[in-house]
Amino acid sequence: MVKRLLSLAVAVVCAAIALRGADTMTGSLNERLRSLQVLDAYSGMPAETAVVPLGAQGALMVEFDVLSDDRDYLRYSLTHCDASWRPSQLAEAEYIDGFNEGEIGDYAYSEATTVPYTHYRLAFPAPDMMPEISGNYLLRIYPENEPDQPWAQVRLMVSEQSAAVSAELTGRTDVDYNDAHQQLALTVDVERADVSDPFNELIVAVQQNGRYDNEVALRHPLRATRTVARYEHQPQLIFEAGNEYRRFETVSTTYPGMGVESTDWVEPYYHFTLAADEPRSEGAYSYDSTQSGRFLVRAQGAAESDVQADYAVVHFALEMPELPGAAVYIDGDMCARRFDSESRMMYNPDTGLYERAMLLKQGAYNYQYLVVPPGATRGYTAPVEGDYHPTRNEYTVKVYHRAPGARYDRLIAVALIR
Repeated sequence: MVKRLLSLAVAVVCAAIALRGADTMTGSLNERLRSLQVLDAYSGMPAETAVVPLGAQGALMVEFDVLSDDRDYLRYSLTHCDASWRPSQLAEAEYIDGFNEGEIGDYAYSEATTVPYTHYRLAFPAPDMMPEISGNYLLRIYPENEPDQPWAQVRLMVSEQSAAVSAELTGRTDVDYNDAHQQLALTVDVERADVSDPFNELIVAVQQNGRYDNEVALRHPLRATRTVARYEHQPQLIFEAGNEYRRFETVSTTYPGMGVESTDWVEPYYHFTLAADEPRSEGAYSYDSTQSGRFLVRAQGAAESDVQADYAVVHFALEMPELPGAAVYIDGDMCARRFDSESRMMYNPDTGLYERAMLLKQGAYNYQYLVVPPGATRGYTAPVEGDYHPTRNEYTVKVYHRAPGARYDRLIAVALIR
């Protein structure tokens, strides 16, 4: 058992995050940068959507740790992007009021932890780096002396909120009836948004539970008037229903928390071995109140969990036969919703388990398993989690406007549908 723990711990520390060169997804680009989160600046809780109203200051906090016993001098900048998160062809002066480079000067050292780290915070938007136009913004974090070597990037949005979105969500879909899918019907009212042709000028993007892999974009509504666009009975708005997220808690290093089978110390890390998971695709739906894949940093008895929560190796196990050719990934904010070497489960024929170890900060976590078939770029819940129409899912609806001749996509509305 000890040898297995040690070998998995080494794998965690040495795992490289596989990234594509043109990738603009939120995530760490440096294995020392951990626990990247976007928080609501007022509540301190994970943000439901990473969006701020145009003109607002400091509504969001971007927080992260760097595993080190000393401070790194880090800076950040913003890049305006189109609706597909490709950099816009705009000069910085066209979308930023101020200098497009800021120092991350809000930091604190970890206190009495076995793994030393420095915790960093930055507010968005900052008063000296204010977005002047709405849209998608990619925030890049990089060392002071290496601006071309980003350590992390975060997708953020600035919305005019000049359009109104209403929605209906149902399990009675065009492909089944109260079974394995959920279907959205959307109405977008652009009366106050200065849109001349709602049928041709809008792009509506819909995201389920913060996932990137199954996000859809609609270029035309089913029908439209001068001020209202209606998106109904469109195949893109039918989603696999999935299941409630699984949960575990590693708030204490002295006793197992929710979902944890055992807690051990194997130098130089604490190790949390989770109870082996089983597929839920053949069972009955069971309601659970979760955070749709988010996580909350928390350590029992800590006055400041941001700097007093420790890092530990968390061991995941999924008990099911190997799926030939397919890949099984852990999905959740803890792995930035990426399909990479850090989130991929590896099948162990000796144990009959899919296994993965991750170095995670103490806290309460949500996760699920997604299966990616050979040659596919998106994951499916059906093989492991199952699809159940009553599942509580969150749908983020983003409405962009590109007028004829315009050089960027305005973001005119963001709505969260449950």
